[in-house]
Amino acid sequence: MRMWLRGGVLLLLLWAQGALAGTVLVVGDSISAAFGLETSQGWVHLLQQRLAEQGQKRVVVNASISGDTSAGGLARLPALLEEHQPEVVILELGGNDGLRGQSPAQLKQNLAGMVRKSQEAGAKVLILGMRLPPNYGQRYTTAFAEVFPKVAQETGAALVPFVLEGAAGVPSMMQGDGVHPTAEAQPVLLENVWPALEPLL
Repeated sequence: MRMWLRGGVLLLLLWAQGALAGTVLVVGDSISAAFGLETSQGWVHLLQQRLAEQGQKRVVVNASISGDTSAGGLARLPALLEEHQPEVVILELGGNDGLRGQSPAQLKQNLAGMVRKSQEAGAKVLILGMRLPPNYGQRYTTAFAEVFPKVAQETGAALVPFVLEGAAGVPSMMQGDGVHPTAEAQPVLLENVWPALEPLL
C-alpha cells in the first residue's frame, strides 16, 4: 500500500510539472523561421525569452519552414501534434499561398483544417493573419486578407489580423526583398502577437 501511495504521489508530481511546462507550437513559414537572420533574432525566439523572463516554464517549439504553404502545414501538423502535444498552436501560414496566386478558398479550407485538428488535440489556436502587396490586385488581396478573420470566426480561434503590422512598408524593418522583416522588426512582430497570445497561456 505504501508503494502505491508513493507511486501515486510521484504521478501527481509528474502531472503537475507537465501542466506547468506546457508547449507552444509555432507552425509557420519564413516569417517565423527568421529567414535571412540568426534564429536567435527571430520573434519566436524572443517569445521564448519573454516567457522565461516571466518565470513561465513553457517551451516554444518552432516548426516553421521557409517557403511552406497552408497545404504543407496541414500535411505536417498531425505528426507535430502527436509529438509535442501542445497547449497552444500558433498558425502563421498563408503568405506563400498568396504570393503564388493560389485560391483563397483553398487557403481557407487548409487553415480551418489545421485549426480543427489542433482543437481536437486539445490545443488552443492563434491565427496570425497576413496581407499581400497591392500589386496583386484589389480583388485578390481583399479575398486573401478576409480568409484569416473568417476562419477565426468560424472556428473560435484567436486572431492577429496582420502579423507584420507596423513593419510592412517600413524600409528599415524589411529586408531587401520587401517581403521578409529585418532583425529590427522582430520585437514589433512579437508585440503584435503577444496581446492575442497572452490570454491563451
